[in-house]
Amino acid sequence: MSDGQQQARLNENADDTLINQVHQQFLAARKKKTNYIRLVQLAILLMFFSFWEMAARLKWIDVLLFSYPTKVFKLLWDKLLDGSLLPHVGVTVVETIIGFVLGTLFGTALAVVIWWSPFLSRVLDPYIVVLNSMPKVALGPLFIVGLGPGLLSIIATTLSITVIITTLVVYGSFKEVDQNYVKVVTLFGGNQRKVFLKAILPASFPAIVSTLKVNVGLAWIGVIVGEFLVSQMGLGYLIIYGFQVFNFTLVISTLFVIAIVATVMYQIVSNLEKRMTKHR
Repeated sequence: MSDGQQQARLNENADDTLINQVHQQFLAARKKKTNYIRLVQLAILLMFFSFWEMAARLKWIDVLLFSYPTKVFKLLWDKLLDGSLLPHVGVTVVETIIGFVLGTLFGTALAVVIWWSPFLSRVLDPYIVVLNSMPKVALGPLFIVGLGPGLLSIIATTLSITVIITTLVVYGSFKEVDQNYVKVVTLFGGNQRKVFLKAILPASFPAIVSTLKVNVGLAWIGVIVGEFLVSQMGLGYLIIYGFQVFNFTLVISTLFVIAIVATVMYQIVSNLEKRMTKHR
């Protein structure tokens, strides 16, 4: 190897080392910033609970209505020990997962069908708008009468919320795809199926994945509303029961559990989104 080649190789190694150092510094700075954000979030949460506890102890708020953190945590701990909480959590989580998965699948499938047929799109457009604006709680009694007071009516209530939103978001992403992609596929002899698979779907994939995170919250809303109406188990049932017996500590405790479980589900979907978009 000549001296010039050796020098070039050394320069290349030095550049690689410098790039790696800069990259590591960037990762370290980003991690430090993330840790700082997490610390501030935790501090805000602790401050909120501390102020809530102090306000209750000093009688600034009505403890009958708003309770206080130590009483809430004690109630949750007692219900964990006697085994009465987890069955309710399990029922609601299962219903939410079913509603979330079915809502995403049906909504995406409906968006594909509407995109595939411009005629059908024009026909269904006003109906979709009306269904989206309709208060879904009003459909609950119809589902109860038609499907019975059980799991099916709860899932139907959830789907009435998730399917329409998913359809609107996904179909909107289909329409916003750059038409130059469609023209390229068409010029190479692609039919409508090829256009969808090669241009529309890949370009809309980030929007479809992002819809998953939206559907987590919507599925929880649908399930809790359904449980308000018909269920004898689940976190929605605990909220209604707490109101009926004026046990507002139970109500707030249940809301606290919903917040935790919904956050966990949202984080799981968010991590799934990162993995799916990373591999594309």
